[in-house]
Amino acid sequence: MSSLPELRALAYKKEQAAARRLQRLGSQTEEQALITVLQQSAAPHTLESLLTTRRAAQAQQDHKRSMRRQHAIEQKQKRQQHIYPADAWVGWFDGSASPNPGRMHIGAVLQAPDQRLFEISADAGQGDSSMAEYLALHALLKAAIEHKVSRLLIHGDSRVVIDDVLGSHGKRAMALARFRMQAQALMTQLQDVQLIWIPRHRNRHADALSQGRAISGIEQ
Repeated sequence: MSSLPELRALAYKKEQAAARRLQRLGSQTEEQALITVLQQSAAPHTLESLLTTRRAAQAQQDHKRSMRRQHAIEQKQKRQQHIYPADAWVGWFDGSASPNPGRMHIGAVLQAPDQRLFEISADAGQGDSSMAEYLALHALLKAAIEHKVSRLLIHGDSRVVIDDVLGSHGKRAMALARFRMQAQALMTQLQDVQLIWIPRHRNRHADALSQGRAISGIEQ
């Protein structure tokens, strides 16, 4: 015989409501009231056949929910995983200005194929946030050149700077022209450079360095 918790789980909401009404009207316990209502729902079949059918349906729904949760977890893991070519160096850059415009600070991280990390964190004079982002990119490119990097994947969360360097949307900021030209000149000294925009939450390490804060490990 099914337990009260299972009867509750297998009963539909309208059946649970009917059982409560029946319980209030008579001297039946909650379990007895549920059995009475479910027997009525089962007719002309037996109560046990109804419960068996609903157990199977519930198991199927539980399986589907489990599969959806697992799929969501796998998709999240795929988004969080960054599988880079074995020979590629990877970089992240960020810049800040406080206030904006104001005192600039830059941060960048260069990761070697063997997972060694090289961090950059420095004051960068006075300017606005876009200038700071560009100066952080310059610093990262210079570090890559110093390490004789041939293949580099660069990540940044500034659409202004990345679109400006790549010429996206056909528009470029005149005020940033000299910063863009310097970045492009540095990029020509590397054989293969890719510039990739990422959301800010995936740029935590460089962001922390651009704020003058230390952080342990890459948290991209």
